[in-house]
Order: sequence, then structure tokens, then C-alpha cells
Amino acid sequence: MAETGIIIVAGGSGQRMGSSIPKQFLMLGNQPVLVHSINRIHQTLPAAEIVVVLPEEHIPLWQNLAARFDVAKHKIATGGSERFYSVKNGLKELSDDVKIVAVHDAVRPLVSKKLLIRLVLQAEKSVAVIPTLPPVDSFRYVQGDDSSIIDRSALRIVQTPQMFNAEVLRRAYEQEFSTKFTDDASVVESMGEKITLCEGEHQNLKITTPEDLVIATALLDAEQEA
Repeated sequence: MAETGIIIVAGGSGQRMGSSIPKQFLMLGNQPVLVHSINRIHQTLPAAEIVVVLPEEHIPLWQNLAARFDVAKHKIATGGSERFYSVKNGLKELSDDVKIVAVHDAVRPLVSKKLLIRLVLQAEKSVAVIPTLPPVDSFRYVQGDDSSIIDRSALRIVQTPQMFNAEVLRRAYEQEFSTKFTDDASVVESMGEKITLCEGEHQNLKITTPEDLVIATALLDAEQEA
């Protein structure tokens, strides 16, 4: 597999979690969420360079946690006011040898080996590949007091890690920031590049609310029992 770099973006504040501690530092089982996210990737891609991007004020807390738990080797970069700037700073910490760059949410700690390998193999032949899932809920489009049904067969839920040709991603992040950038794929897509969709996984959930943490704990317990 090509040389791979991983940027793990850990910019959450914990507001929706209702916690004074940012959600990436909350305990999931016997380890913080961020430790799971780093170690999962390292176990599957042991040669990958890993950069964790954190708000400056959270770096001392993370350094304290990282010293207390068995966490894979990684660099730390300082986050920016928007995800765009955080990823841009993370890119600067990766070596020039990296051919594929994955950008991952720190609060998706249950990404599987199977999904990571599927993404890397696809990324070796695509400029950009992102994991997605078809939605199971129904959707309505709301305009003022009116609403209309949306055909959910045309919709996909987007996950991370999103993987890119390193040269293309670096070039994409030389652009000026735009509020139209909703994720890393949208930054690359704005240059006219094609985004390839790959099958995601339901267990690759994003921990945002207390309920998500309960579900993640149950999934982790089931995985360990299996």
C-alpha cells in the first residue's frame, strides 16, 4: 500500500454532549475516545503517519491523557477557527513521502479494519474516496410554512475517514476558505475533482450526544465479547 498519512481532527467542545470535557476525551470503555480512534487506525495501518489536530487550549489536557494511556505514536498540530484551517495545519505536519492522506473525525472511534483497508485500496486508484451509507429515515424539505418529501434513494450519509491523493489534497487546501466547504471532500470537489463513494459502516458512528456514547459502549462491548 502507498505511504499513508492520517489527520485526526479533534476540535469538539462537548456542548451537545452536555459535558464540561470535550467529547474526544470522554471515556469509552477503559480508554478515552481519541485513544480508540488513534489506535484503531494504527493497528490497521501501522506504518501510517498520524497527526492529531487539537485546539490550542486542549493540547495540555491531551498530553496528560496520552501519558496515562497506551496510545500509538502521533504528532500534534494546533487547530484553527474552522475545520478547513485545522486540516491545513495537519497537512503541514505530514512528510512529503505521503501519497494518500486520510482525514478522520476524532469522535468516530469504532472505524473497522475492513473499512480502512477498503478505503485505502480504493484511494490508490481514485483522487478522492469517502465512505457513505444510504439513509433509513424519511426526509422533508422545509421552506417557510411549507414542506415536501425528498426522495431518500438519492441521498447518502457521509462518514470519515475521507481519503485523498496527497498532492491533490495539498493543492485543494491552498485555496481561500469558503463557507461552502462542509467537509474535506467538498474542498477537493471545488477544484473540479471527482469524489468516489465507498460503502461505509453503521458502527462507524460519530459520538455527538450522550445517547451516541451509550450506543458506542454497547458496540464496543459486543465487539470485545465476539
